[in-house]
Amino acid sequence: MDSDGNIYIDSTYSDEAISPEELNQLEDPQTEETFVEGDFVFPEPLYHLKLEYSNESLYASYEGGELEKNTYVLVPTRYGKDLALVLGKVRSPMRIKPEDVLVVERCANVQDLKKAEGFRKEAEKAFKVFVEKIAVHHLEMKPITAHFLLEEPKILFFFSAENRVDFRNLVKDLVAIFKKRIELRQIGVRDESRITGGLGVCGRPYCCHAVTDRLRPVSIRMAKDQNLSLNSLKISGQCGRLLCCLAYEYEWYIESRKKMPSENVRVFYDGCNFRVTEVNLLTERIRLIGDDDRILEIPASRMSQTDGKWQIS
Repeated sequence: MDSDGNIYIDSTYSDEAISPEELNQLEDPQTEETFVEGDFVFPEPLYHLKLEYSNESLYASYEGGELEKNTYVLVPTRYGKDLALVLGKVRSPMRIKPEDVLVVERCANVQDLKKAEGFRKEAEKAFKVFVEKIAVHHLEMKPITAHFLLEEPKILFFFSAENRVDFRNLVKDLVAIFKKRIELRQIGVRDESRITGGLGVCGRPYCCHAVTDRLRPVSIRMAKDQNLSLNSLKISGQCGRLLCCLAYEYEWYIESRKKMPSENVRVFYDGCNFRVTEVNLLTERIRLIGDDDRILEIPASRMSQTDGKWQIS
């Protein structure tokens, strides 16, 4: 450390990398989605609902009065009419299309809640049968959960599999046993984590399970822009895909990076030309290397930009 409080470091920064093929396997499929920003006026109040069995977010309006938090309502879901838990009002809806907004049919009554509780117990038994029948048919599929719809004679069975599965004979068996319509839903690894839940490497519940299931697709670019080590063990979650938190933290990194110099920017300081080699947005510290091989680490507040040029104060 010199008299100005600068830290000079002897070691150089190193990183572990993985092959491009491995990186591609971690990424989500990049899809083009159009979300309304400013043009569409969402109904007020807009409520955030959740399907507890699949942990999916729903957004709905209701004209019958105020909906209380932690109560249940009946809504037309993509699976059929069912109960959803009211999480509260939505102040600033994000990544929602106008067609995503449902209309609550009515609030759940005592009979609905008793019926749903009975169905939950029946679903546990149905899931055991589902597991047994998968083994009988020697199908390469992982059972996730089962659910009875409240107002339709239908049972949903969720499973995951690496490839497409011919489950026609399995469905016939299930129909013969339960005498109801059977719907098998193959879900991806992220959906599986969203439903089952668990703890991530940070020690907190999975983002997709506890924060939101409406994150944008996560890309390697997000990890690179956050200066993360491209090591699959460090940037992927239990599902084997890139960490969800990379998506909802991404905007913060983009905005913060605008206030700091980019890597490879050159500045003249202390009689020597220095090049920025690392920018740590979290600690707000910048590392530079000089033409004389000195390595300098300073707080970002000491760097400012005048007429497009960066300088150290």
